[in-house]
Amino acid sequence: MEAAVVDPGSSLLKAGFAIPDQTPAMIIPTQMKRILDDGSVTDNPSGDDVAVDPVCRGYIRDWDAMEDLLHYVLYSGLGWEMGNEGQILFTDPLCTPKANKEQLVQLMFETFNISGFYASEQAVLSLYAVGRISGCTVDIGHGKIDIAPVIEGAVNHIASRRFEFGGSDLTNFLAQELGKSNPLVNISISDVEKIKQQYSCCAEDDLAYQKTQGSCPVETHTLPDGQVITIGRERYTVGEALFQPCLLGLETHGIVEQLVRTISTVSSDNHRQLLENTVVCGGTSSMTGFEERFQKESSLSSSAIRPTLVKPPEYMPENLTMYSAWVGGAILAKVVFPQNQHVTKADYDETGPSIVHRKCF
Repeated sequence: MEAAVVDPGSSLLKAGFAIPDQTPAMIIPTQMKRILDDGSVTDNPSGDDVAVDPVCRGYIRDWDAMEDLLHYVLYSGLGWEMGNEGQILFTDPLCTPKANKEQLVQLMFETFNISGFYASEQAVLSLYAVGRISGCTVDIGHGKIDIAPVIEGAVNHIASRRFEFGGSDLTNFLAQELGKSNPLVNISISDVEKIKQQYSCCAEDDLAYQKTQGSCPVETHTLPDGQVITIGRERYTVGEALFQPCLLGLETHGIVEQLVRTISTVSSDNHRQLLENTVVCGGTSSMTGFEERFQKESSLSSSAIRPTLVKPPEYMPENLTMYSAWVGGAILAKVVFPQNQHVTKADYDETGPSIVHRKCF
């Protein structure tokens, strides 16, 4: 049986067996609904008080919920059999606390009785997915943005940057903007998320964005409850916030300038190698026009070397940016488990959870 690969994001969990040229077998929401004691789900229409988020801002926060979710994924989704559990590789977000890593390996060996464990950082895995071992990963996730220089398969943690905003903050921003233009309509955050995915796009550059604020084609959209709203310039504000975070009230530079500043802290010998092998991933990066805007901003950046995006190989699945870390994990699983570089049950029994820091780095 192939090793299982699990990439638990704040919004979506990606899981499947280690077959790199295929999409993950499971792509499911990470958020769960709490079941009442009588086995029913609460009838609260908002669902806010029963929604459970095992993963927040990239990190596992609710371990009981994560255990339940993994039980469903591994046994019901991937078909593991009780008493015959296999090997598993997890993706780690940038700067994962040591305690989290230890708790995860403990959960897998003591609760799920797995035969082998490995974990690797998402920044490295996203590069593996496009056939690189050195470069810079810009991961625009649901709850955070990570910018990580990777040299010879190792993340430069000193230079890396993590920003505590992501796709969920852009959704909230869009909700505010839609509220201004549709003041009489109450739009749920789940509907706003769907609107963001359907309509949001990036303007060609700052000048083009300014023009949309003056005049922009308006479309009507019918909500599930039958209410009709209008969507105009709002579709551009979401993408623009990545390049102008001041729209979100954040005093920080846009994503391309942050990339350039991150690389500037690394040895100058590596600047060209990193900037010319830039990988952008995460669900938000699949927004219409994002790649073109990123390249346009790159040509205007303060760097003498222009950041260049790496194109995924043609044989890789479509929409690779959505689950590049999972694909990289599937590639790595084909190496670490056959070559016995992983944490075995014997390793864990002898050393305990701290073995993860010696074997997985």
